[in-house]
Amino acid sequence: RPGHFKGVAQVVKRLLELVGPDKLYMGQKDFQQVAIVRHLIKAILFPVQLIVVPTVREEDGLAMSSRNVRLSAEARRQAPVIYKTLVAAKNKASKGVSPAEISREAMIALAEAGFTPEYFDLVNADTLQTASTITKSKEVFACVAAWLEGVRLIDNMAMN
Repeated sequence: RPGHFKGVAQVVKRLLELVGPDKLYMGQKDFQQVAIVRHLIKAILFPVQLIVVPTVREEDGLAMSSRNVRLSAEARRQAPVIYKTLVAAKNKASKGVSPAEISREAMIALAEAGFTPEYFDLVNADTLQTASTITKSKEVFACVAAWLEGVRLIDNMAMN
């Protein structure tokens, strides 16, 4: 969403200035925000250790979120398709399928499962730029946002 990450950076910068923590904990589920904050910390040379904690998942793979309670019972049964799509993307990445093809197929799979996909992008973990290839030298993440019954669900997964 336009301006969202700029707002995140401004709020986190102010929080760091006010609190002055030694450590900052962020969830991997918000991967893009983590990347923005990591760059912010480097840019302003703030003396804080960024600790990224793993995404906590339901038994069926759905990333835990306060938004999940807004899903109907049927939508809640559909929601794990996001995780399954990420796993399928990782499998395709390991077989050498291009990031563009993985993204295209994932968008189709989500739409066919009843989601309104906003994006499914494979990005460079450092720059958040769309990855053209997947190699061991640069970490690549698949990031997804999709709507289900008016609820925006997000998730991500390392591809290499």
